[in-house]
Amino acid sequence: MQQVKTIKSNLENYYEEHLKSYGPGAMGVGWKNEAAQQIRFDQLARIIDRTSRFTLNDLGCGVGDCYSYFTAAYAGNFQYFGYDMLESMLTMANTRFGSSENVDWIKIDNAEELLPADYTIASGIFNLKYTIDESDWNNYIIETLHHMNQKSKRGFAFNMLTGYSDKEFMKEELFYADPLYFFDICKRAYSRNVALLHDYNEYDFTILVRK
Repeated sequence: MQQVKTIKSNLENYYEEHLKSYGPGAMGVGWKNEAAQQIRFDQLARIIDRTSRFTLNDLGCGVGDCYSYFTAAYAGNFQYFGYDMLESMLTMANTRFGSSENVDWIKIDNAEELLPADYTIASGIFNLKYTIDESDWNNYIIETLHHMNQKSKRGFAFNMLTGYSDKEFMKEELFYADPLYFFDICKRAYSRNVALLHDYNEYDFTILVRK
């Protein structure tokens, strides 16, 4: 429990400062620019079956940029649940999109609090570990994936920084994962239908778990 509280406190401080410095948008939630954020959304969206209406959990929704992306791509043919631990993020998201009928903004402290949905996505939430020990952060990620799997009827998707990054550009406060390690976990524990995407010219990877 103390580990989770420490992680939560560190992340809150980081993202609060970014939001104050950059305001709403990609940089306000830690991406270098909107193009970088868009590329990640494109990969995560590949989990979605476009032939029918769906419900979507967005874990770590920030100020709602992913909702904006899906609205443009799917013309409102979905119900969206945006989750974040920061009240300030959710307040800003609600200001931007609160009048939309197909969206709910929900404050949570743990992925266990997710509502059941067809799909769950998580973009960038595993990148920043601050001073947390790597083994503790790894366990935190696995626990979060477990809850994402439990709450997702049709599949889930997430991205992470890759351990194949250039060493000279790697930062101590960030977590660089072994793509094959997390692919193996998802393949053995969650589904036979797992895709590892590592071909979009960024220093991260995306995993899709289809049920």
